[in-house]
Amino acid sequence: MKKILLSAGALFLLVALGGWYYVFQYSKTHHRDVANEDAVVVSAARIVKDYEANEKTANARYLNKAIEIKGVVLKREKDQAGDMTLTLKSGDPFANVFCTLKPGTTLNPRASTVMVKGVCTGFLSDVVLNGAIVVK
Repeated sequence: MKKILLSAGALFLLVALGGWYYVFQYSKTHHRDVANEDAVVVSAARIVKDYEANEKTANARYLNKAIEIKGVVLKREKDQAGDMTLTLKSGDPFANVFCTLKPGTTLNPRASTVMVKGVCTGFLSDVVLNGAIVVK
């Protein structure tokens, strides 16, 4: 009985810490203002190639950093939260750059090429940028 209680307590603590970490990391990137941050400037093709070649090395270079990318708009959509998203073409038919724009960001609806600046949160078949703004 004592082992079961200890195991349940350890499991609860682990889940609570995992939840706290997720919320902390989410709010850290979601509410971050990249407008005044120095950014790593990279093309959509280069960042995708870097992640496909070696994710660990690419994470060291890009993860949780402000990234500025100029690319051709492949798709414009709204996510479930109503935020505008862009997919920038990388030249790879299976991996692109997926950007969630910061609420209130304006985008020329006719622009075929755009420069965005956001926080890189990793690679999930696409390179993901969150909290992105359009750079003039």
